[in-house]
Amino acid sequence: MTFALPGAGPVETTALVLAQQPGNGDNGGQGEDFGKSSPVGFLLLLIFLVAVAFLVRSMTKHLKRVPASFDKEEPAEEEKPEAEAKQPEKSESS
Repeated sequence: MTFALPGAGPVETTALVLAQQPGNGDNGGQGEDFGKSSPVGFLLLLIFLVAVAFLVRSMTKHLKRVPASFDKEEPAEEEKPEAEAKQPEKSESS
């Protein structure tokens, strides 16, 4: 079903329908206070910004402690015999 005005083409009809202002008092949820913020909202925004700043600061401190690589470092060839010598020998007749 199409809505057509007598003597008007589809382009003019569309333009007329879109140009109409709402006449029933409904302005789409945009009342007198639409788009205004309160001081409480501004205070909440400032609190969130301070919290984010502290979180970023803490994160950078923790990231500085992370090693560059998680690969296990093998001791040098010279250190291996010393490490084995330090371990006491176990007897099999315990």
